[in-house]
This record gives sequence, C-alpha cells and structure tokens, in this order.
Amino acid sequence: MFSHVMLGANDTEKSKVFYDAVLGALGARPGRMDDKGRVFYMHNGGLFMLTRPINGEAACHANGGTIGFAAASPEQADAWHAAGIANGGTSCEDPPGMREGDFGKLYLAYLRDPAGNKICAMHRPAQ
Repeated sequence: MFSHVMLGANDTEKSKVFYDAVLGALGARPGRMDDKGRVFYMHNGGLFMLTRPINGEAACHANGGTIGFAAASPEQADAWHAAGIANGGTSCEDPPGMREGDFGKLYLAYLRDPAGNKICAMHRPAQ
C-alpha cells in the first residue's frame, strides 16, 4: 500500500545517528545522505527518508501519528528500543512488551526520535 515514508527532521545529521542505530537493530544498513541533506534508508523493499522541511519552517511531529517498523522478534524490538535510547531517543507509551487487542497479540516498543516523531517496533507472534 505504501511506497515510502518521509519524516521531517530539524537536524538531519543527529537524526541520521538515531535512525542508523534503530534501523540497524532491525538489520538495515546506515542511511545515505544526499547533497540536499536528505537521508535515505532502503530495507526489505521499504524506503524511509528524513529531510528538513522544504518550506523552511521547523519540523514537528504529528499529534496522534506513529510510524511502525517490523521487528522479527521481541528481542529485536528490545534491541531497537535500546539503540534508540542510546542514540538520542526517548521512551514513550508503555514500556516495551506484549499487548493484546482487536488484532491479537503484538509485541510493541515505542520511542520518540530526536525531532519528536513517535515510532514503534512491532512484532506479531504466530497466533
């Protein structure tokens, strides 16, 4: 359904350090920065990008918005979360763990990136 995700970042170099760590915990290679300061990640068919807003205004997070990244296991989601905390992110929501809801059981770990965007690592165990 989605072709790509792009998030705004006020400091793309600082955000690159953060996303190199959290996406690296999921098996992605470090991002590539182009001559315009945009950062690109390609992994498992997905394209994730960071950019300074082109209108020159400050980047801000979406209230109620979350970007989810697939984790292969609860341990990988925990490593993702730890990498984020160690590289400028902050924990948000409940601590990483199993949740049960309308979509069954999910292992979820939430962070805020350096620009305040809410992101999540999600593992869906076999039901």
